Amino acid sequence: MAHVHTHDADHHDEKPAGIGRWLFATNHKDIGTMYLVFALIMFFIGGAMAMVIRAELWSPGLQYVDPAFFNSMTTTHALVMIFGAVMPAFVGLANWMIPLQIGAPDMALPRMNNYSFWIMPFAFTLLLSSFFTASGGPAGGWTMYPPLSLQAGNSFPTMIFAIHLMGASSIMGAINVIVTIMNMRAPGLTLLRLPLFCWTWLITAYLLIAVMPVLAGAVTMLLTDHYFGTSFFNPAGGGDPVMYQHIFWFFGHPEVYILILPAFGIVSEIIPTFSRKPLFGYDAMVYATASIAFLSFLVWAHHMFTTGMPLASELFFMLSTMLIAIPTGVKVFNWCATMWKGSLSFEPPMLFSLSFLFLFTIGGFSGLMLAIAPADFQYQDTYFVVAHFHYVLVSGAVFAIMAAVYYWLPKWTGHMYNMGLAKLHFWLSAIFVNVLFFPQHFLGLAGMPRRIPDYNVQFTDWNRVSSLGGFVFGLSQLLFVVLILQCVRGGAKATAKVWSDAEPVGLEWSVASPAPYHSFETPPLITDANTHHEHV
Repeated sequence: MAHVHTHDADHHDEKPAGIGRWLFATNHKDIGTMYLVFALIMFFIGGAMAMVIRAELWSPGLQYVDPAFFNSMTTTHALVMIFGAVMPAFVGLANWMIPLQIGAPDMALPRMNNYSFWIMPFAFTLLLSSFFTASGGPAGGWTMYPPLSLQAGNSFPTMIFAIHLMGASSIMGAINVIVTIMNMRAPGLTLLRLPLFCWTWLITAYLLIAVMPVLAGAVTMLLTDHYFGTSFFNPAGGGDPVMYQHIFWFFGHPEVYILILPAFGIVSEIIPTFSRKPLFGYDAMVYATASIAFLSFLVWAHHMFTTGMPLASELFFMLSTMLIAIPTGVKVFNWCATMWKGSLSFEPPMLFSLSFLFLFTIGGFSGLMLAIAPADFQYQDTYFVVAHFHYVLVSGAVFAIMAAVYYWLPKWTGHMYNMGLAKLHFWLSAIFVNVLFFPQHFLGLAGMPRRIPDYNVQFTDWNRVSSLGGFVFGLSQLLFVVLILQCVRGGAKATAKVWSDAEPVGLEWSVASPAPYHSFETPPLITDANTHHEHV
């Protein structure tokens, strides 16, 4: 264990008071908290939309909503969950934890940090306000494929402008992460001693800077096609709607890894702690993460096997997609090897991490099935695809975020939470996420198309199982909110080393719990590798 000399910051722990503390926040902990609260609110808004979808699909025929509103629900559910819940939650965790993990007093660019957060509520107000226009909310699918998206009404420009704002926020957050990690590490904390959460976020930040402008370009071209008479995607004017798909997925595939790499980092922090062993193969984990990020730029057209690509292209994208399984497999085996012969205990963060490991791997396997071009002709645009990406993003990204909250919440609040309630939340979530999404594999293989409000009678049984799972999974997330509120308001006092029996490693455990408002005013002197691995 490292020897770290920290600076006791309790005596100058004064905080600004009132609403100004939040409006003009430049403290990384306050901004991290705002991101996490915003993400939680968006998680429930997106979840409510999912409940509308599952209620409508309880039986064949049209039950509760008309098809146009159903399409708005599927489109906006995805936009809210991806850009409003998962990404801001990871940015919130980065804001809270990266300065604490690298021994920095704050993020490098605090005013820009404030700005990047406050753009988000305006962006989502803009997006959701389109439901109150005459034409209703956006309904062309979250991918906004032309020509369908170009036929939208008043919701079209609000959606495009909202996406531009979200993108600007993401780019600013990413720049901040890179500058902080590269320039503000404590003396002695070399790059190959960084906690894995910092490494995965550093690589994610480069991905964000590379691909968010691509999305901005694609949606701007849609905007000019709609309002200014250009023909980027209009065949009548010499354009090509398939070109939009290429540009969109050049953004969209790295985006998938933006949504999962920070989750890999979180799990790489938690599994060693509760296995009471250093992370197996730290260097290999770093290189695997970088390899995944690099390969993510080469595989975008596996979303487009059915668009009439030449055979050579289909072979290239099929094989390059399968290649990503190798560094991902390295990570999975390293996590398993970390636990091998470890002294495991099953606190809530570990339970969510193990669930992540098992269920994310299922999502990875169905992804390999989708990578096989001739098979993909059958799976394309069916519920099999829906099942695949929800296994990756719900039992992957969302479970990792919950694991992170359970892991670091006592450090943030200074209180331990109710372990029994947390375990109940875990078991309800882990069981019913499978009841919700596993039947969708069967529906997809049987041929049920996605994004439809009505279906043939033979799909009824599995849809009912899926909807039932969805309702219980959604309701069980209220336990999460109750638990967080209880923990913020009080509870057993947390020690500085919250999981002291598990000996967690990292600079964040060297400050008091709750983490003081200003930590590391003088950089800690790292006299040993205060890291998750034995460095030779």
